[in-house]
Amino acid sequence: MPEYLDQISHFVVKTNFEDFDKNVIEQAKKVVYDTIGVIAAGAQQKEPKEMVKKLAPFSGHPSSTLIGRKKKIDPLSAALINGTAGTWLEVDEGNQFARGHAGIHVVPAALAIGEKKGVSGEEFLTALVLGYEIACRIGIASKLRMTMHPHGSWGTIGGAVAVGKLMNLNVDQVKTLINIASSMTLATSRKTMLEGGTVRNLYAGVSGYMGILAYYLLMSGFTGEVDGIGSVYGGVVSDSFNPSAMVEELGSRYEITRNYFKQYACCRYNHSALDALYRIMSQQKEGKLDPKNIECIKVETYSLAAQLCGKAPENMLAAKFSVPFAIATTIIHGHSGVESFLPDQVGRPEIKSLASRVEVEEKTEFTQMMPSRRPSCVTVRLKDGTTFTETVYISKGDIENPYSTDELETKFLNLATPIYGKRKAKEILEQTKKTETFSNIRKYTEGL
Repeated sequence: MPEYLDQISHFVVKTNFEDFDKNVIEQAKKVVYDTIGVIAAGAQQKEPKEMVKKLAPFSGHPSSTLIGRKKKIDPLSAALINGTAGTWLEVDEGNQFARGHAGIHVVPAALAIGEKKGVSGEEFLTALVLGYEIACRIGIASKLRMTMHPHGSWGTIGGAVAVGKLMNLNVDQVKTLINIASSMTLATSRKTMLEGGTVRNLYAGVSGYMGILAYYLLMSGFTGEVDGIGSVYGGVVSDSFNPSAMVEELGSRYEITRNYFKQYACCRYNHSALDALYRIMSQQKEGKLDPKNIECIKVETYSLAAQLCGKAPENMLAAKFSVPFAIATTIIHGHSGVESFLPDQVGRPEIKSLASRVEVEEKTEFTQMMPSRRPSCVTVRLKDGTTFTETVYISKGDIENPYSTDELETKFLNLATPIYGKRKAKEILEQTKKTETFSNIRKYTEGL
């Protein structure tokens, strides 16, 4: 048995709620209400609603809540549907060091099983933190192939770890669970996000589903490789794997405290460019740029963001992965919120016209600053020859430049109020902020 796998398995089993400091607990609760907000809002979109109609008739054990819907379903389907809905609007949190989104992979699985079992709030938060931790450490220890999308990959193991913790597995069982879940990684394609293939939104949901399934496979007697993580993330989906990164500062540095939150409803790779654009807009009269006066816009950015150079996205998902569209719709609307990226905005002539004037190119110096920094430089040139240039090195929402608690709570209320009403949305938020006091999480989840 590899030493690192033995260490992380012992860590998962031996760590309890009392081992977390206040910062870890508070950040975990923020991840919970942020994730619930994005799931509830995403659940109102056409495809997730149709997904429920198609899958619900096959659910034989409706014990887990579909967030944002007045319905329960079996735990596997709940994790699948909630995880899928949570990525639909592209406002879920993430971790820049792991280069992916752990929360939307782990929270739905932990909620589904936690509700089914009726665990306490402390047990739920403990499982969430540990699942998030192991998932992110795999992302840090490996570097997925550029053709892979990070959704549906190491998040599967994170979901499985959270479930295993909720089900009180012993050390040997956790090792086997991790090795089983390692082989349940999806062959995710990065092209789906660039081309707007909405199957991409399914990836995180499948991870939650697979995380739960891995537990039931373990209970059925299934086994995995001796070192599933090292095998899959050291050669199958990634060319390198560093076992020492799996245990570096284990138990003293928690990845959930190094996450980022999002306010802009688009891929994180857009955000530093949008931050730079906002600085330019703030210099203008009434904080606006007139699209008719803009000759061209140049965006210099790091490699991953430079890939998002498509100027004519064909649907909402592709628009969220287009720097030109994100720049154009933000100028037209004055903000980068959910409304700026809805399907009816994709074909608007004035947005398409402005996006066609946005050029995106990689700046090697910026690429070399990853992952701690993901900079962008934006230059707006007006038709009269006037230019405005701003550079942002650290995006708003990163750990070095975080959103305030008030800003995160406002985001949740903006997403949840149209679904639950103002009073109920505020009630859910206040309940989430005291999750550790729940004796049975069902009383909470049934209100979602």
